[in-house]
Amino acid sequence: MRLREESKRDEAREKLLALAERYPDDAEIAYQTAWVHDTLGLEAEAARFYERALATDGLSAEDRLGVFLGLGSTYRVLGRYQEALKTFEQGLEEYPGDKGLRTFQSMALYNVGDAREAVSKLLKLVVEGQVVPEYGRAISYYADNLDEIV
Repeated sequence: MRLREESKRDEAREKLLALAERYPDDAEIAYQTAWVHDTLGLEAEAARFYERALATDGLSAEDRLGVFLGLGSTYRVLGRYQEALKTFEQGLEEYPGDKGLRTFQSMALYNVGDAREAVSKLLKLVVEGQVVPEYGRAISYYADNLDEIV
């Protein structure tokens, strides 16, 4: 995590891959490995580590929420929209009303052609005064690139 924070993501990736191989049942290592792959634009590789993190016990509530958001968003940018929607739905069952999950769910709804529901959900967030500053950079990017698939 220190390497990632120091913008040494490639080095962090190498170390995390080695740790993930050595400790395949460690949810935190799987989550951190997924996260570093995501930051490097390696979404296809990130998905399997997010999946592993969700399937394994040991994450804090905050990290588990991060896995739902990361995996759903990763599925969405890979064009795996139904899996994204399912992931956001599961996340919202555990974290009802989470504004990050709701925002990214709206993007996936748009991607499957349900623009009415997507806009409805986003308007509800606006009315509630909900902002998502921690995801502002990603949301701003996707606002102009909703149809992009990697």
